[in-house]
Amino acid sequence: MFDHSRQDADKLQKILSEKGKYKNDIIRMILEGKAWDREGISLSSDDQLFAMADGIRREVYGDEVYIRGLIEITNFCRNDCYYCGIRKSNRGLDRYRLDKETILSCCRTGYELGFRTFVLQGGEDPFFTDDIMCDIISRIHEEFPDCAITLSLGERSAESYRRLFEAGGRRYLLRHEAADEGLYRRLHPEEMSPENRKKCLYELKETGFQVGAGIMIGAPFQTIDHIMEDIRFMEELGPDMIGVGPFMHHEDTPFGQYSDGSMELTLRVIALCRMIFPHALIPSTTALASISPNGRARGLKAGANVIMPNLSPADCRDKYSIYNNKAATGLESAQGLENLKKTVAEAGYRIVTDIGDVKR
Repeated sequence: MFDHSRQDADKLQKILSEKGKYKNDIIRMILEGKAWDREGISLSSDDQLFAMADGIRREVYGDEVYIRGLIEITNFCRNDCYYCGIRKSNRGLDRYRLDKETILSCCRTGYELGFRTFVLQGGEDPFFTDDIMCDIISRIHEEFPDCAITLSLGERSAESYRRLFEAGGRRYLLRHEAADEGLYRRLHPEEMSPENRKKCLYELKETGFQVGAGIMIGAPFQTIDHIMEDIRFMEELGPDMIGVGPFMHHEDTPFGQYSDGSMELTLRVIALCRMIFPHALIPSTTALASISPNGRARGLKAGANVIMPNLSPADCRDKYSIYNNKAATGLESAQGLENLKKTVAEAGYRIVTDIGDVKR
């Protein structure tokens, strides 16, 4: 820790909450890893930036780290995103869908372990119609009324979002992936559009969902300017949750030859998001854990405050192969959770098992 870190953090946060070229200059320099000292703010290393972000996070959330039970309900997807291993054109993938009873069984296991938020995630699988999803959500809500249900099921209609909300869903994760139209179209097939992705995010907000947006860092063709535009878009959207993780390649995609994203740049973006969006729920992602053994702890120290262990059936986890070398740490077991608590405590935080809502 360096001298006057609290005062520096307050000054930097104030700058980042303002508009104008000066703010953009500061963001660019931080993203590029350049040292700067202006208006009495000293920032000569990433560690100082992370300490500032951690200070803001502790001011809002203390040392609490929220855990979410992730259940990957299907690896079928109608989309053909160029970076994703479960894209419809990947003929080598062993496909699966979880039925309602299996999903409920995952929730029961998670509940016994202390999870109070369940995240139902999957590809855009036409099998999971509104009727089927509403039935599943309603059953979870009925059996676990003290739990929050988060959904991550891609682009759907406004009417679909309304029905999912009425069934008991309360949070929805939908990474916008790229605010810049040109970059978005280089990452996705022609039938997908950034306009529709953004429209879905705003429709989710209008429906009443707590909304999560986010990006991959180090995606092919991505530049610092693109990341700055992503931050500006999120400032307009005002997300409750922000997912930031490194791009991770999958060999069976058009981007299989590209290198994985930078850990350091990813951590800088997490820190910036914490400074600009102090109340956001920001996960330390599985992708961070996949790119480095201490990735999750480093994400927490840069400002993240959520971890999502996998509650999916053991025989399905490898099949939800969105990128190569996905970390499988066993954190969902009782012993695994005890080890996770120890790791988080060693990093200076503590796991809490309540719903962990956004603090305003």
